Amino acid sequence: MTSKIALVTGASSGIGEATALRLQELGYIVYGAARRTDRLQPLATHGVRPLAMDVTDDESMTSGITKIVAETGRIDVLVNNAGYGAYGAIEDVPLDEARRQFEVNVFGAMRLAQLVLPHMRTQHGGTIVNITSMGGKIHTPLGGWYHGTKFALEALSDCLRLETKQFGINVVVIEPGGIQTEWGGIAAEHLKDTSGGGAYAPQAKAVATSLSSEANARRSSPPAVIADAIGKAVTAKRPRTRYAVGFGARPLIAARGILSDRAFDTLIARASGVPT
Repeated sequence: MTSKIALVTGASSGIGEATALRLQELGYIVYGAARRTDRLQPLATHGVRPLAMDVTDDESMTSGITKIVAETGRIDVLVNNAGYGAYGAIEDVPLDEARRQFEVNVFGAMRLAQLVLPHMRTQHGGTIVNITSMGGKIHTPLGGWYHGTKFALEALSDCLRLETKQFGINVVVIEPGGIQTEWGGIAAEHLKDTSGGGAYAPQAKAVATSLSSEANARRSSPPAVIADAIGKAVTAKRPRTRYAVGFGARPLIAARGILSDRAFDTLIARASGVPT
């Protein structure tokens, strides 16, 4: 294929790293973005172009897109992968932390979409891939602020898809299930720090255990399954609007659509080990 240009955020590890490598294998010129470019050096040895970018800093995002277009003349794929989950009871999480989670997971992704869309419209085509989660369709205890960001990104993606179809631009949502990354361990530690000593301590202990790296390793898929789904989406003439992939994603999303709210609450509580 004639080389097309892709930007992958959060490319220093996990899903972002695997996606950058997969797109390069497919013939894309890939820019891998992260706040710290030293963590991108393993990708650079494979030919991925490292790009310093902070998705909470408008100047950083603007200059990054300007650099890509100046060097290549276009941008064909944006993969909004940068994000994190800071778990804790809704009552316990400071609003500054809640706002930061929305800044990273939602506003950063949508600002990058705003920045690439004029170029994609000029090209009469392009693909924006938003990494949400099965957590954008289901809910779990002590993950309220995280789920809120993913539900928001799902809705924004749907609206964006309708708005940009007329320009030949695809908007695709990827909904990962359990994936073998450092995400779960980080979320578990934050949860214990936030809610491990107060009224929600019994719940926090149970959920932290279910999120821990050791527990997740037994019920997680490798990041490559997400990278493969993204590769299929960006090379398809008519990609699906959503790809639910990875451990548990399809059955849990299906269960949410079938079960009543209270029945699903019970299912998730038992799976998380929390008292009902």
